[in-house]
Amino acid sequence: MAANPVSGAGYLFAGIKLITRPGLRRFVLVPLLINILVFSAAIWYGISQFESFLFWMESNIPSWLHWLDWILWPLFVLVLVILVFYSFTLVANLLASPFNSLLAEKVELHLTGRPLDEGGGWKKALVELLPTLLDEVKKLLFAAVLAIPFLILFLIPGINLAAPLLWFLYTAWILTLEYSDFPMGNHGLKFAEMRARLRRKRLLGLSFGAATAGMTMVPVLNFIVMPSAVAGATAMWIAQLSKTEDS
Repeated sequence: MAANPVSGAGYLFAGIKLITRPGLRRFVLVPLLINILVFSAAIWYGISQFESFLFWMESNIPSWLHWLDWILWPLFVLVLVILVFYSFTLVANLLASPFNSLLAEKVELHLTGRPLDEGGGWKKALVELLPTLLDEVKKLLFAAVLAIPFLILFLIPGINLAAPLLWFLYTAWILTLEYSDFPMGNHGLKFAEMRARLRRKRLLGLSFGAATAGMTMVPVLNFIVMPSAVAGATAMWIAQLSKTEDS
């Protein structure tokens, strides 16, 4: 794929194709099931809580105001898409992180024909289960701290008009960091090293993350976004990021 600074989105679509390959499909199964379960639970919980709120509201307002339901439902769907899908994507990644590392390993083997020097496979994924989960928690905390100034922007008059766009860019960057960590982590790169490499090709990373964030908001496609992004980030690592010299 051409080394275009905004070609990151193309790697996500390449990832969609990769996870359908016969030699890789079985390594997609566990992350895919986790993603489906987490997103389905998020949708069910969100809808059930909103229906409870509507029941409470209708019990406490005059009947002539019940038409508000027609306004609140679209607003609810928008909030569900923005908050639930963004936050639950990180939760799904936390639960599936050991299996995502294995998927990244197998995608790299498929693309390069070279196994990782340090080995891998299911045994490695299980042995590193706890350390991998701890690393994911650290990334979640990093994302939470980084989110604070962006959330504050929503409270500042005038600037808050641009806050949704800035929040989207923040989400895109966090998703790029999240998914790039799987192939880079397989090669022993630490979180700080990974961020340094991605900063050198910021537009590449942002376009990958923006496409990923957009895909999380598309029904049905959001179920396959996690394995697709892992595979796409691995392809991006091989083609453009693995050759970046450390500073």
